Amino acid sequence: MAESMQFQTTHQAMGTVMAHKAFGRDAEECLRSVCMEIDNLESLLSRFIPESEVSRINDSSGLLIESLSQSTMEILIKAVEFSDLCQGVFDITVGPLVDLWGQSKLTGVPPNSESIERVLPLINYQELILDPYQQTGGLNLPGQAIDLGGIGKGFAGDKVAALYRAFGITSAYSNIGGNVVAIGAKPDGSGWRVGVQHPRQPKQVIGVIAVSDAAVVTSGDYQRAYLASPDWKYHHILDLRIGYPAESELISVTIVSPQAVVADVLSTAVFIAGMERGLEILNYFCGSEAVLINRDLEVFVTAGLKSCFQPQENITISVINSNKENKNETEKEK
Repeated sequence: MAESMQFQTTHQAMGTVMAHKAFGRDAEECLRSVCMEIDNLESLLSRFIPESEVSRINDSSGLLIESLSQSTMEILIKAVEFSDLCQGVFDITVGPLVDLWGQSKLTGVPPNSESIERVLPLINYQELILDPYQQTGGLNLPGQAIDLGGIGKGFAGDKVAALYRAFGITSAYSNIGGNVVAIGAKPDGSGWRVGVQHPRQPKQVIGVIAVSDAAVVTSGDYQRAYLASPDWKYHHILDLRIGYPAESELISVTIVSPQAVVADVLSTAVFIAGMERGLEILNYFCGSEAVLINRDLEVFVTAGLKSCFQPQENITISVINSNKENKNETEKEK
């Protein structure tokens, strides 16, 4: 049967390795289109490609307005909407701060407070001027820069999901540099199983989530972490409010959402915001659920994931409602 025909491919894009698997008569052609779409998005959105539209905006900051493609305009509009909802913990004009900490990773010396204070005023999404009718965009302040690291792979994930559906694919799975997009269920009807890594034991998982028609994205302090001194470790998730790597009580946040772009943004925003404020932000997005791990390695699972999250043996979870008025429930998984 056509539905049993399986095709898969891997490729490099957006600075990472991506893997895709699809079932169906047109799966092979669909995967070619998926890879082409991701390459096209990277050519438009990567600030590390000098000719990209985002690079042109950054190079013209404070000077010029640039003509933009539909895809670039779409992601920038979404980014502004997310910034409004996630006040202070998500902002795509974080580029100058990312660059500052990127230099410190090379030297092993964290940036000084004066350098951080100098770039913080440049982080302000309200200085991003977009005109959807003229299809133009630009940054008001010299030295500002867009960085789509907290939203780009999620945006690509939704474009990939749309392609699967356009080709009539009802069962597919993409791993976009750690961002998982699942279309339908597996051909046998079971959900796609996505492991949640143990944040302190790299070769182990805390548990497994079974999903269908959903995206799964994790942010953790163990990802792209590096030692700046023998007793201090920095990670790449920056708290825009203070200019330093985020230090909430959370060390890992996994978001499951019908939209990959939502999962991508929320995984970072909730990590920075912490448990209480993070759950408030989660409430803005219908159908989005979370697995939260704090510094004591306590695991919290929102109620919508209770039936599809399987913890590892001897892991105790607290099932919580994202509505803070409700009391938590705790279960022992044996």
